[in-house]
Parts: sequence; C-alpha cells; structure tokens
Amino acid sequence: MKAPLWPLAGLFLAVSVSAQTVDPMTVYDKGGANPAAVACAFCHGAQGEGMAAAGFPRLAGLSAEYMRKQLADFRSGARANPIMQPIAAALSANEADAVTTMLASKPPPHVERVDRTALPDGPGEALALRGAWARNIPECVACHGPSGQGVGDAFPPLAGQSAQYLASQLTAWRQGSRNNDPNDLMGHIARSLTEEEINAVSVYFAGLTDTGAAK
Repeated sequence: MKAPLWPLAGLFLAVSVSAQTVDPMTVYDKGGANPAAVACAFCHGAQGEGMAAAGFPRLAGLSAEYMRKQLADFRSGARANPIMQPIAAALSANEADAVTTMLASKPPPHVERVDRTALPDGPGEALALRGAWARNIPECVACHGPSGQGVGDAFPPLAGQSAQYLASQLTAWRQGSRNNDPNDLMGHIARSLTEEEINAVSVYFAGLTDTGAAK
C-alpha cells in the first residue's frame, strides 16, 4: 500500500508559503534569518542610496538581475570583497530575490541626459563620451548608456554612484582583484587607464545627479 501523499503536499505548501512571506524590508533593515546576513542598510543607506563618504554603492534603482549576479559572484568568490562575501553566503535564495527586487523598484536619482553628441569638457567627460580609441578604450556611454544611466542587466548605472566607489572598482579591475566580467572588457579598459584618468572619469559620473553623489 502506497504511503499517503498529504505530508509531502503539506511540506511543499509550507516551503511555497515561506518563499512568499520573505519581507524584503526586514532583510534590508534588520538582516536575514542567518545572523551572518547583516542588514543591508548599515552600509547602503536607509533607502539604498549608498554611503558616498565610505565608498558603499547606491543600490536603489539598479537591475535586480544585475544585483543577483553580484551576490552570486560574492558567494562563489568570483568577485572578492571581505565584507560582502560572508553576507552573500548567508542570504537564502529567497531573501536575495526579495531584497534585490525591492531595491530595483526604487527610483534612481534624476540625471540629465548627456550623450556622445555633447562637447566634452575636461578629461573625465572626454573619456565618458569619446573614449581613447588610440588605446582601444571605448567611451563609457557606449555600454552604460547616455549619462551612464545603465543598460539592461549587464551594464549598471555609473551616474549616481560616488566617485570613491567608481574609482575603487576601476582600480580593482585594473589590479585583477575584480574579474567577474565574462569578456574581461572592464579589465582591459581599467588596465589601459592611468590613475588620473580613473579619478577624473569617476568624479565626472558621480557629479551628474541632482543629489551630487561626488559630494
């Protein structure tokens, strides 16, 4: 005689209900069920706006799929970061999905549209809008969109991030401590930039928002 299926059905129902009842704001403000998954708000601000002075990035308005990939890369070690690696490893899949979906729904900062038709003013804007093709460096807006507002799930916004965060990531790409780009596009670009160029283009994108992330 076959065992009744009701206990298993009840288990599946419980798992389904549990997955649906993850509160993203609880995860964001207080942390996940695992104590090692500390609250996101500690570093990324009450509304996901980031903490410019400390170099913690804005998360509000970023693609949910992009954020999920970064969490997966932190968890696997494909993207190295001593703060984020243990947090990402401690988040459940449901918690990661819930909190990234919530953050993606938040409005990004307002950014004036600037595209490749604009006349560059200064080395940072020149790199952003024209690149440096003599060194095979494409313009940033070619992938990240006008004003660096981001394109799809693969190219995140640059505008609205702090200069400190942007410069730290370019430096990580250049040094090889960040290499979770399938085509090593960012690694090639960062290795071709001088330190002065990294700082200039980072300050440029940070200053494009109405809130002035560079400040």
